[in-house]
Amino acid sequence: MGVVAALALVPVFIRQGPIRIRTTTVERGSIRSLISTNGKVEPIRNFEAHSPVPTVVRRLLVKEGDHVRRGQLLLQLDDGDLRSQAARAQAQMKAAQANDADLSTGGTREEMLTLDSQLIKAHAARDAAQRNLDALRRLSQQGAASAGEVKQAEDDLQRTQADVTLLEQKKKDRYSQPEVAKVQAQGAEAQAAFDAAENALQKSSVRAPFDGVVYTLPVKQGAYVQTGDLLLQVGDLSQMLVRTFVDEPDIGRLAPGQKIEVTWDALPDRVWKGSVSTIPATVKLRGSRNVGEVTCTVDNHDLRLLPNVNVGVTVITAERSQVLTVRREAVRMDDAKPYVYQVEDGVLKRREVQVSLQNLTRVEIASGLPENAVVALAPVGPKPLTDGARVKVVP
Repeated sequence: MGVVAALALVPVFIRQGPIRIRTTTVERGSIRSLISTNGKVEPIRNFEAHSPVPTVVRRLLVKEGDHVRRGQLLLQLDDGDLRSQAARAQAQMKAAQANDADLSTGGTREEMLTLDSQLIKAHAARDAAQRNLDALRRLSQQGAASAGEVKQAEDDLQRTQADVTLLEQKKKDRYSQPEVAKVQAQGAEAQAAFDAAENALQKSSVRAPFDGVVYTLPVKQGAYVQTGDLLLQVGDLSQMLVRTFVDEPDIGRLAPGQKIEVTWDALPDRVWKGSVSTIPATVKLRGSRNVGEVTCTVDNHDLRLLPNVNVGVTVITAERSQVLTVRREAVRMDDAKPYVYQVEDGVLKRREVQVSLQNLTRVEIASGLPENAVVALAPVGPKPLTDGARVKVVP
């Protein structure tokens, strides 16, 4: 019975042939570790003009795409109302300045002359009251004046002295602290209104602050605009800022100075190159993604890259040349230790390896394999790869 069982197992053993596999070769070359994401383009030097008040676009001297020179007049708003506001504000400011001058001198010239006249009369009345009192006191000592007459003279002197004191106080401190504060507040308000009117007048004539291109022009001549409405945008498009959005797990791989390559679907054969200028200081929610914003500058001397377009961005976080690399799917993991199956004379040999840089397609082999070594990829069929197994290489 044992012999029969042994004979029954022989055909099964005979049917086990070599494992069919695909292979790849360890090659020497360059490898780059990349972060692929998206970004948006904006000019580094950018100017936006907004309407300072509700008004009408009186003159439009440029069109979208025009190259403009520094100081060139681009657009004029109807400034009739602004000029009236400026004139009223100037009149209020002059009135406030006059009031302030009155504070320092104690009043207008007419008021000062009137006060001086009243003070002279008050001094004269007080002196007369003093002489009258002195005379009555002498007569009282001789019995020629009554005590009531003396008392009446004393009251007259006190009244005239009070008048003198009041007028002298008016001349010295004409205005109270609340009155002074009120005049000063009116002056500050008038100055602010005048400055605002002057600023609005300046903004009603829009001039180019630098050489550039008009790339946004949402208004037309004769159109009515509200306060704050965008009138136009001018940018220096020779240097562009690319604002790149990097997903949170990749932020730790970023560093200033890393190379960046920018592509745009509208010009598929063109690549703009730059380097990381700033790395994220925080993480923001952008749609459904948690991202950090990275900025870089790219040269755009031919002006082909346009503002506000969406671009593809590749950040090269590391790059090495003349190193051994192998296809990523050839490297396997066992307890976080990488290994490969090297093919030698039709037999699989498990080799522990050390890896370094890696990207979506290749892995750098730091040690464990020689150049041109043949290693196994996935098997063709259900049989798993094992150390020492016989294999057959298929295309």
